[in-house]
Amino acid sequence: MASEADLEARGLVGDDQPGPHGIGAVPQLQGSVTLVEGSSFCVSQPNGDIVPHRSDGLFVRDTRVLSRWQLRIDGHEVEPLTVLPAEPFECRFVGRIPTRPGQVEPTVIVERHRMVGQGMREDIVVSNFGAESAGLDIVLHLDADFADLFEVKEARPVRALGVSSTASSDSVSFLVSASSGEERGVRVYAPGAQAVPGVLTFRTVVPAHGQWQTSVEVLPIVAGDELAASFPLDRPLAHTEPARRMQGWHEAAPVIEVGNTVLAQALSTSERDLGALRIVDPEHPEDQVVAAGAPWFMALFGRDALITSWMMLPYAPGLALGTARMLARLQGTRELAMAEEQPGKILHEVRHGADLSLTLGGESVYYGSVDSTPLFVMLVGRALRWGVPLEELAELKPAVDAAVHWIRTYGDSDGDGFVEYKRSTDRGLLNQGWKDSGDSIAHADGSVAEAPIALAEVQGYCYAAYLAAAEIEDALGSAAEAQRFREDAERLRRRFHDAFWMPEEGFYALALDAKKRPVTVISSNIGHCLWTGIVNDDVADAVIDRLVAPDMFTGFGIRTLSDRSARYNPASYHNGSVWPHDSVIAAAGMIRYRREDAAIRVLSGLLDALEAFGGRLPELFCGFDRRDKPVPVPYPTSCSPQAWSAATPFELLRIALALDADERGALVTVAPVPAMIGQVQIRGLPLGSGRVDVEADQHHARVIRN
Repeated sequence: MASEADLEARGLVGDDQPGPHGIGAVPQLQGSVTLVEGSSFCVSQPNGDIVPHRSDGLFVRDTRVLSRWQLRIDGHEVEPLTVLPAEPFECRFVGRIPTRPGQVEPTVIVERHRMVGQGMREDIVVSNFGAESAGLDIVLHLDADFADLFEVKEARPVRALGVSSTASSDSVSFLVSASSGEERGVRVYAPGAQAVPGVLTFRTVVPAHGQWQTSVEVLPIVAGDELAASFPLDRPLAHTEPARRMQGWHEAAPVIEVGNTVLAQALSTSERDLGALRIVDPEHPEDQVVAAGAPWFMALFGRDALITSWMMLPYAPGLALGTARMLARLQGTRELAMAEEQPGKILHEVRHGADLSLTLGGESVYYGSVDSTPLFVMLVGRALRWGVPLEELAELKPAVDAAVHWIRTYGDSDGDGFVEYKRSTDRGLLNQGWKDSGDSIAHADGSVAEAPIALAEVQGYCYAAYLAAAEIEDALGSAAEAQRFREDAERLRRRFHDAFWMPEEGFYALALDAKKRPVTVISSNIGHCLWTGIVNDDVADAVIDRLVAPDMFTGFGIRTLSDRSARYNPASYHNGSVWPHDSVIAAAGMIRYRREDAAIRVLSGLLDALEAFGGRLPELFCGFDRRDKPVPVPYPTSCSPQAWSAATPFELLRIALALDADERGALVTVAPVPAMIGQVQIRGLPLGSGRVDVEADQHHARVIRN
């Protein structure tokens, strides 16, 4: 790592109590509350209500099965007092109702304990702190519009689907037939309630200093069948499937103690968030992957799952293996223009809504991603390095071979040696790298680059994919094929430098356009090139210096685009914002080229952002300069929790420890950590078929084999 003198000059040593640095907290707005479990999620107001005609709702399998859930007591809305989080799939909303007759101030407190799975359960407790009994009419107003997630996310008009509602003695049901002919619905069951269509009513007397309570179940109906309750009323919460899954996740995770209290809190929060974001293929429950992020990306996204599991591989290798297996099963096998499917190609996203006409490409699986395929090969290679058993990885060899074939053929459609993208129809994504906004790839004058486009970082991913394929071939005994892959990688590295290097800028171009003209803007994409190792050693210092120069580094992270660019906008999605995963990937690349000083500067900024955001990094935040705005400014529609942002603190810790494994998972290397991290102890870090412990501080580091 950097010398102590270098660190001391930057104020990063000499702190006997590592922890918060006095960064102001991001102001908390009275916004929505999101609960997640697998691919299901619920968005509501701070008092627990789901308000109609907004983006609120309970979403199951990409469909909003509840569009209204409003609790009224004697006609009054519950005033929110606080939200008490627990696991990411549950929380308690605490509120009160207005002052009762004869009282000086409110005496009735309402607590709503909500649990979200493949449905929802809400336990309602009403406490009366008054001196008299309170006679209450407790009414729950319900509705379901079965809007597709895309309609809600993009604020489209919700189609009129002809929803019917019926009521029995203690339940209300909503049913609709989707365009595919599949019947969807939901039943809301509340023992002891009086039910009419759209309303459940309880009339009760709560004694002085007493309580009244009830439970309400929400049971979605898919293809005519009611889904089993995730939280049955007759079972303790700890014994339910979501709780057991989360407990298993916690127990499998290594125990990490870090002196820096901000990082310690972030690691704990991220571990819970990633556990909640896991989704499972019912036909292969042993394979788990993470959804991209809440609320709108609670589905499998190839790129997001691959990068997240890459960062988490040292801590949760099963996630990488599950991701690789699931993506291999869904790997492209045919040419289908609408879905942008090609043989060997790894998917962009999977959706399960009832109306596939609303999805990208009109299919449940969409393949419009130029980088998922090389990232897939990279992940399999890294899993080998971290000791995932060779016999398990050998099962993925056909998928790796198909992916490499795609890189060489379909990916390089014009045969110039670079992988490019151009959408097949106007239904697809215009830009198909990780910066997939329509205006995210633009020339220095602001004009949008014309496709086919060869992105700089994608060439880096392909370079790393060739090297990963070589390691896999070596492990399987194919030395000659491994050598050919290494030669392919070296040819690509030389060709990349010749085509993308901008000597006048001392930096690499963002991309090449359809006419092979460089897109001569300064972007964070080149940090990914450092990460993969495609950058020439003799220019690496210049590249790194530019990434931490004032036009790129805000003080909290690296901007996606230089503030000198024509398209720069600090409050944009991809043209000047800061994405935590993007910054930590760049820091990993800086370490690769032995620039610990620059890497620590980036990591320090991310730690300060973590403190400001209360230990949970959002998907992105605005790219304003820290000297002007001393607290990171939130991006309004940023996902949180979000998978690769949740993985960022783990990658930050790995970089600080210089934690790495050799080609066969036989050796773990560690180094003393910067003072800002504090003392580190990891117990039970997975490695191959066993586990190791890691201890490190500012002066020493060691690995202890169990």
